[in-house]
Amino acid sequence: MTTSIGIGTRTVTVRYFAAAKAAAGTSEETVELPTESTLDDVLGALRAGHGPELTLVLQRCSFLVDEVAARRQDLPLGEASTVDVLPPFAGG
Repeated sequence: MTTSIGIGTRTVTVRYFAAAKAAAGTSEETVELPTESTLDDVLGALRAGHGPELTLVLQRCSFLVDEVAARRQDLPLGEASTVDVLPPFAGG
């Protein structure tokens, strides 16, 4: 899925794991967003581009932005952002 919004955009790579991968139907995709986008903007594009199953999974996920845990969804994205979508994992 590629969503293009105007001039001054950046490409964000989204990588899915486990249940998120199953819900998205892919392990990775790219999203085009405005330069000043946040993690919440990425999540909005993913919700708009996929069905309700991924939307439900995203509600339970944690996220890494450029390999750093994202504690806030209003986190600004870096220049060459990668967002990892991590659903809860079972284990001990």
